[in-house]
Amino acid sequence: MRRRLINSTLAVVLVVIAVFGLSLVIVESRTIESSAKDSVQSDAVQLIGVVENRIAAGEKVTSATLGRQVEPGRYAVISVPGQAPITLGAPPRGDVVQARQAGAHGETVLVQEPHSEVTRQIGRTLLVILTVALLAIAAAVVLAVQQGRRLTAPLLDLAETAERLGSGDPRPRHRRYGVPELDRVADVLDASAERIARMLTAERRLAADASHQLRTPLTALSMRLEEIIATDDHDTVKEEASIALGQVERLTDVVERLLTNSRDPRSGSAVAFDLDEVIKQQLEEWRPAYRGEGRTISRSGTPGLRAVGTPGAVAQVLATLIENSLMHGAGSVVIHTRVTGNQAVAEVTDQGQGVPPDLGARVFERTVSGRNSTGLGLAVARDLAEADGGRLELLQQRPPVFALFLARAGAEGGDDVGGVAQGRETPEGPEQGPPVLR
Repeated sequence: MRRRLINSTLAVVLVVIAVFGLSLVIVESRTIESSAKDSVQSDAVQLIGVVENRIAAGEKVTSATLGRQVEPGRYAVISVPGQAPITLGAPPRGDVVQARQAGAHGETVLVQEPHSEVTRQIGRTLLVILTVALLAIAAAVVLAVQQGRRLTAPLLDLAETAERLGSGDPRPRHRRYGVPELDRVADVLDASAERIARMLTAERRLAADASHQLRTPLTALSMRLEEIIATDDHDTVKEEASIALGQVERLTDVVERLLTNSRDPRSGSAVAFDLDEVIKQQLEEWRPAYRGEGRTISRSGTPGLRAVGTPGAVAQVLATLIENSLMHGAGSVVIHTRVTGNQAVAEVTDQGQGVPPDLGARVFERTVSGRNSTGLGLAVARDLAEADGGRLELLQQRPPVFALFLARAGAEGGDDVGGVAQGRETPEGPEQGPPVLR
């Protein structure tokens, strides 16, 4: 492209020089020739005037008295009646430019100039015109090179940006070049880069959420299968297989929900359900794991609560909290249910070190974690709770109290009230060793 731009610019400049330069040469040549004739004519008129004045005054006309009247390089012949012709200068060779004048007393003057002098003047003029033309060509080349760089460099940069997008680097460069058309292309590429970045972020987030959310059901399913392998009792195998089948169904529900959220994270499938059933199912699934660690898990509080939400998502949130207590907490774990306003609340607490004061609600942020965990569990659990209009809060840091707020089925009005359960102290208890991040 740069070579084409230089060639096209040079072609335009050469055409302009050919048209206007040739016309200028013709005009200047004719002007120089006309000026030379006028100058010779002027010398002849001046010289005849001097001769007439001398004749009228009775003075003698000689070459000595007329020598200064002719410019150097010119030749003049003065003819006066009754005396020999008077010559001034050397006779020219070749073509000449001449002028003749006659006086009132019969005298004549002939002035000649070599045409070669006119040719030299035309040559000098042509040299000046040629120099200007060469300077114009050089300036055109410099301008064309600069314009070529100004246009090709942005194009190369845009090509590099497009190549980066194709190689999986969606960072927008936000570069502009002062050329509206190129800036428009840059705008489109930056917008595409931002869209691709959002898509890649969504895909990575889906992959991270899927790996985390599927881990808990798979862990529970693995425990059920281990129970089946470890027993020879037919009734126990049947019971454990039934539980495992329910876990597979919940695992399928988790996968479908992940796919739904990846298409539209605001889409919900909230229904009225029995909160006790979900809690009972979680207790049955996690009790063997807690028993293996020498710990207990139980429930307390208000029974018979019906809430509005997605049972599978609520189960996943509770499973995350229970697993969190198993991994990072200590002592007994209690799932406490209560009613506050028009909401049903399920609180999960343990007797562990809790959450350090400097973290607080930041435990729900992605990548905030401890003990080499992924930092996704609580963040994903909060997203699941909010997808159906609920919310997940940290009510107390030590001992830790996590609360899942859900709308009560059939409840109208009421305030969206948070806080701790009745009879539970809100101040943080005394420190019991270093805090444990969750």
